[in-house]
Amino acid sequence: MTAFNALRPAPTAEAARVSPRLRTSAVLLTASAAAAAAVTGLAEAAETQAGPSRLDPIVAADVVGIRTPLLTALAHGFTFAGSEVVVGGLALVLLVVLVVRGHRTRAATFAFGMAGSVALTVIVKLLVARARPPALDRLGAVDATYAFPSGHTLNSAVLLVLATSLLWAGAKTRTRMALVTFDAVMVAGVALSRVYLGYHWATDVLASGLVALAWLSLVWLLNPLLSRAVVRVLPGSC
Repeated sequence: MTAFNALRPAPTAEAARVSPRLRTSAVLLTASAAAAAAVTGLAEAAETQAGPSRLDPIVAADVVGIRTPLLTALAHGFTFAGSEVVVGGLALVLLVVLVVRGHRTRAATFAFGMAGSVALTVIVKLLVARARPPALDRLGAVDATYAFPSGHTLNSAVLLVLATSLLWAGAKTRTRMALVTFDAVMVAGVALSRVYLGYHWATDVLASGLVALAWLSLVWLLNPLLSRAVVRVLPGSC
């Protein structure tokens, strides 16, 4: 057996690269599928008022009971940070910077990721058609759109993760830790603020995080294909 193994050709460099690539693809596909399945479960629970959704009214009532002027100001701040104006504006600025600096493949991936996030927000809201919490408990302007998922939470999470991924390769360990911490605080702050201000049920923002996970996993899975397509259309792109 040892002699036989000795006669076998050594794995090529290409084969060595393919194996980790396939493993990464399998992990991303599994994560996306699992997150999508969890979102489906939450959506069904929201429609039937079963499972985790039974806790939503309890959480909403508890949140109303802990409101203070300081917490309300913080919640409004986080909600503004996750608003369409801020997220959309930052996304546009970052996209322009990438294009101007010649990073066309990165720009394409970023644009694809953000566009898909916005599209999913609208599509899932229309499919689930869940009503928001009672307007009586809302601290802010009336919002007539559906509640599931939270667009603020979903789109800000996708923006932050995509932006972090652009900085990741050239960042040192401390910088990476700071980026991850900042992203976690911001996403959690936006999510909690939407429940605190009475715009969403708790399971709405939970679903938003899962939709973000499912979508980002697909974006990273499709990134090599998207990059090659950009290079073919625009030779010399990086």
